[in-house]
This record gives sequence, structure tokens and C-alpha cells, in this order.
Amino acid sequence: MDIWKNAGFSSIIFVASLVAIDSELYEAARIDGAGRWKQLWHVTMPGLLPTIAIMLIMRVGSIMSMGYETLILLYQPSTYQVADVISTYVYRVGFASQGQPNYSLSTAVGMFNGVVALVLVSMANWVSRKSADIGLW
Repeated sequence: MDIWKNAGFSSIIFVASLVAIDSELYEAARIDGAGRWKQLWHVTMPGLLPTIAIMLIMRVGSIMSMGYETLILLYQPSTYQVADVISTYVYRVGFASQGQPNYSLSTAVGMFNGVVALVLVSMANWVSRKSADIGLW
């Protein structure tokens, strides 16, 4: 669902990045005898590499944040075992429990989720910085 939800925004970003590539580079590659595939590989891909790296880092950051709003709509006790993700577990333990809500466990799980997401983004940024010298910081 997230792929379809974010496809429009991502396509706008990539089209804008494609338009920003200088057309003289394509002309110079054509004069040097490069075909379409060589132009794609040696002009287009290096022009898109910063955008690809930044979009990858942003997507890695959103791995841990499942859009739980759609799951909450279909959430009931019979689906807890198969439909539970971290966000819905935090909601169920902290707010929707029948007995005493366990705010401390809910907070700890949510904080652990945030720490794991931060580590993933930092690792993706480090890999991007080492491989392509492009990163968020």
C-alpha cells in the first residue's frame, strides 16, 4: 500500500531530477558515439545518484513506521496475532487494554522502535556516504 501511496511523490521528485540533468551532457555523449544504453548508464544514472541516495535514506527511515491507521480500522481481538505490528502493539498495550493500561511498557516499546529507526537511518547514511559520497549529514 505504501508503494502506491508514495509513487506519485517519488515520481515527481525523480522527474524533476531528470529535468535538472544538463542536455549538453547527452549531446556530448552522442557525439562521442554513445548509444541510448551508454547514455543511460554514464549520464542519466550519475545524474540521478544523489536523488536515489537521499530517497533511499528516507525510505529506510520509514521502514519502522508502519501506517497503523489502516490496521486500527480492522483491528479486533481475533486478529491480534496476525495483524499486530509495533505501532498497534503500543496502542493496544498503552491505551486499549481492558485492565490497567501499561504506559511504561508502551513507552519503552515505542522508544525502542525509534532507536532502531535512528540506527537504520544512520547506517543507510553511512553506507551512502562511503559508497557515493552523498548523505543527509
